[in-house]
Amino acid sequence: MAEFKEIIDAKAKSKFILQGNEALALWVIHAGFHAATGYPGTPSTEVIDKCLAIAQDRIKVDWSVNEAVAVSVGVGHAIAGYDAVVTMKIPGVFQAADAISTSAFFTGESGALVIFAVTDYVPSSTQHVIDSRYFFASTGLPVLEPRDHQEMYEISKIAADISKKFNTPVIVLASGILAHSDALIVTKSPREITPRDLSDNLKDWMLLPAIARSNYNKVTQERIPAIKKWCESSDLIKESKGTEDWGIIVSGESEIIVKEALKFVNVNPSMLSLAITYPLPENTIKAFAEKVRGKLFVIEDGYRFLEEKIRLLGIETTGKDELSTITNWTPEDILEYLSKHVDINYKPEKKIIDVKPILRPPSICPGCSYKSLALAVSRLKRKKKIYASFGDIGCSTLLYFFDALDTVSCMGASDSIRQGFVLSRPEMANKVISIIGDSTECHSGLDSTRNAVFRNVPGVKIILDNSITAMTGGQPAPSSNFNLKGQPHKFSLKKAVEAEGGRTVVIDAYDMEKIETELEEALELSEGGVFSTLIIEGVCIHEIDSKGLIRKIEFDYDKCKYCDLCDICPGIVLDETKTPHFTNLCTNCGMGEPICIQRCPFDAIVYMNDKEKDKLPPLEAPKIEQVHAIAIDKNILPESLGVAIRGIGGQGNLFFGKILSEVALRTPYADTHIIKGDTHGMAQLGGPVISTFKCGNVYSPIPAPKSIDVLVVMEISEV
Repeated sequence: MAEFKEIIDAKAKSKFILQGNEALALWVIHAGFHAATGYPGTPSTEVIDKCLAIAQDRIKVDWSVNEAVAVSVGVGHAIAGYDAVVTMKIPGVFQAADAISTSAFFTGESGALVIFAVTDYVPSSTQHVIDSRYFFASTGLPVLEPRDHQEMYEISKIAADISKKFNTPVIVLASGILAHSDALIVTKSPREITPRDLSDNLKDWMLLPAIARSNYNKVTQERIPAIKKWCESSDLIKESKGTEDWGIIVSGESEIIVKEALKFVNVNPSMLSLAITYPLPENTIKAFAEKVRGKLFVIEDGYRFLEEKIRLLGIETTGKDELSTITNWTPEDILEYLSKHVDINYKPEKKIIDVKPILRPPSICPGCSYKSLALAVSRLKRKKKIYASFGDIGCSTLLYFFDALDTVSCMGASDSIRQGFVLSRPEMANKVISIIGDSTECHSGLDSTRNAVFRNVPGVKIILDNSITAMTGGQPAPSSNFNLKGQPHKFSLKKAVEAEGGRTVVIDAYDMEKIETELEEALELSEGGVFSTLIIEGVCIHEIDSKGLIRKIEFDYDKCKYCDLCDICPGIVLDETKTPHFTNLCTNCGMGEPICIQRCPFDAIVYMNDKEKDKLPPLEAPKIEQVHAIAIDKNILPESLGVAIRGIGGQGNLFFGKILSEVALRTPYADTHIIKGDTHGMAQLGGPVISTFKCGNVYSPIPAPKSIDVLVVMEISEV
């Protein structure tokens, strides 16, 4: 598996297995972009985090504090003549809606501005299911939807060219399925782009109301029609000839899902595939519809955006069923849907599940610095001292599974919701709290902190400060010591909160007693009109050196009373006799006092002596022998091969699929197609992590029914 920096310099026509986000990031470099910014958000994070961050010698890149700021930073790059990309997930689009919609009506000549937004129509890691195409269309911005991984690689160049040709920001709206699955990519020759000269007149970037009306007219009457005319003959439109008895119009990633389904039943209708959904190539759509004698289906992820636009052209279409809730098609969905309308050889089978999967809700990590607070809030709720805990987005959301969190809305909303509740029910100011993470506080939570002081709303706000943007994989936040470039900065979360004017208390995240004491005191003070912010500091467990995560504690079974109070962490399991044992997941609570020691009333968890520490088996990676390439006769290989990997451990499953993909790359399957997908258990409130691998005559990372040849089941064993 080549490192991203090596891939950047690979020769044209090199073949790699890349995640969709990696593919897009690679062509951002190859297309000559000068700058990138964004805010971390699954499933878009890897573009900057795992890729562009490694190429800082080739592109100006850093995280911004939120998406609205990131878009405006992108606008600044463009005004400076630089080509820029801004990354985010769909909730970030709406956080940045003002900046996006305003930038849409700038008409000055500038560098390219491309906004890369990733959908999550499952949803796997998003709090809502919204089709943002309606918003983008209302702003007049062109919307490109890459159809496969190769197009994910090539789309940023196309978007940059459109941006500069028509003086407009461009939206690349990518499917979360594409962004987080891997497939075979063939590279192209990179290009260098010279930044545009600075403009002598910046008035094209002024939007006084009268100018805004003039620009709106220009965008509506000139820019959008010009883009529409251009796209009619572009590579963003593909027509596949087949039977004209019925036809399909698809957009974006739906193309490969439909192809996977049609292959399963061996049918070949005519198909029009669109990688641009605003503005629509209306003439091409009309011409295609005229050729289809029977039903014309519209299949798209999200809502009925494309279907509605086509019907406005006077074309009769068959879209989703009236009450359909499908927003993310699978091959099985396609087959079941088509079987209701046309004659295909498919009958849906009723699934009979003999053994239901064990529910495994997502959890905070072993040793997480959030656990003490979770236990304290849960305890105070049981004692009726807390009625409700209003939560926020991030790792703190997982406190729900400790019964320490009741609600979650959008980024930064936790204390605003608490304030509204208290303003309506002032007598309950001492019965409700809000909880937010440090990076979310820096994103938009500080506004709520200021509002509580401004409106004199008493109560308690808790900031869980682990000095990182943890939920998306450990990206630096303003609360971190360094930014993405490794540069120190002067921002202090504590000083920022104190400057707002409320009472501020800082507590060690592993001091259980003080957390509960300070929380109770803050609740009491709120009865007298005091607004308190408790900042609970404890570094994310994944930011601690591995030497600090070695277990240093053990059970003294002579003292153990088998009370279960230590059963709060994956680092401890109880056997059939309720005897506790440490697992290899124990992190010793990082650099803090282990929570299990603090909870044990019998002093039955003790620190090991040095001799006992020496008995712990060392964890060493096995030595891997040099692998030699062997010649494989393609005639002995099956046309396609599918493997499903199921299990509890996350990264182990995904890594298994990655290895299979790299092996296939060294076989004749490299001349056909290779694809790997994954679905995280969090999307189902627990359950297994799923990884799929397919090669040969395949299209989609989501397999069709009965298309898997091998099932691999992995036990819980990862370290």
